Amino acid sequence: MLKFLHRLFLLLLLVLPSSLLLMQNGAGLAYGQGDDPEEDILEGEEEEDDVDIEEEDEEDEDTDVEVEDGGDEEGAVEAGDEEEEEEEEEEVLKASPDADTTLLFTKNSEQEIPVTMPLQVLVGFANNGELDFTLQYIHASLRYPQDFSFHIYNFSAVEYDYLVEPGREATLEYTFSASEVFAARPFGFVIQLFYKDSEGNLFADSLFNDTITMVELDEGIDTETFFLYLFLAAVMVLLLVGLQQLLSSFGKRKKSKKPALETGTQSNGDVDLDWIPKENHIYKKSPSPRRSPRRRTTRKAGSGDE
Repeated sequence: MLKFLHRLFLLLLLVLPSSLLLMQNGAGLAYGQGDDPEEDILEGEEEEDDVDIEEEDEEDEDTDVEVEDGGDEEGAVEAGDEEEEEEEEEEVLKASPDADTTLLFTKNSEQEIPVTMPLQVLVGFANNGELDFTLQYIHASLRYPQDFSFHIYNFSAVEYDYLVEPGREATLEYTFSASEVFAARPFGFVIQLFYKDSEGNLFADSLFNDTITMVELDEGIDTETFFLYLFLAAVMVLLLVGLQQLLSSFGKRKKSKKPALETGTQSNGDVDLDWIPKENHIYKKSPSPRRSPRRRTTRKAGSGDE
């Protein structure tokens, strides 16, 4: 009986916690199911708000597109006005039919311009009209060979403000210098003369408009060439010295080595004989001939008496 009660108690201990957990889960599910309509309503309101916001954004984008289109149209109109103004300026700045101009390069040809040296250009102007012309300034520039409207480098402009009366002529001098960075390259070269008449009309005459090549003249010996020649001379000297040493080493090998002779005391000139007595200085000219050794015999005692 006690064993049965003990088992029942254990069973209750196992069943009660599980039943409590199941009841809590069921209540949670019921609470969740009860909250679904409210959440759906809130979600629906949020979706409506999102739709309204998207519609407003689309309307704003439409207005922005319209404004941008209007701005593009205004920008196009402004660009067109600027182009028209540039065209008008280009149309105005042309050579006068009542003026003749000439150009002369004094130190170089027209197709090759040396760098790093001043170049002189003479400009001749003749007034064939009835109005006075005022020669304002001369300007030169380097252009891109394929597109002369693209400026690469502008030389210094020289002002003159020289008055040329009708029927008179004038000569102007223009000096410029190109940097060595432009050497060995083709460029579009333009020289322009700007002037006006007595009525205030502006004119521009292109005195020179052609493709030229910048060249570097070889005048004298520069430092790089000097040091190059100096280096080559040093190399040649080293080669000659090495060749001489090589030939001398081969010559020494070919020579036969002579045996060294020891003179010793054979030469009498190097010997000091003052300390030797004079009687010992006499040398025998003919030395005695050597005798063959004889066999010595000893006599026995008493052999002579017999």
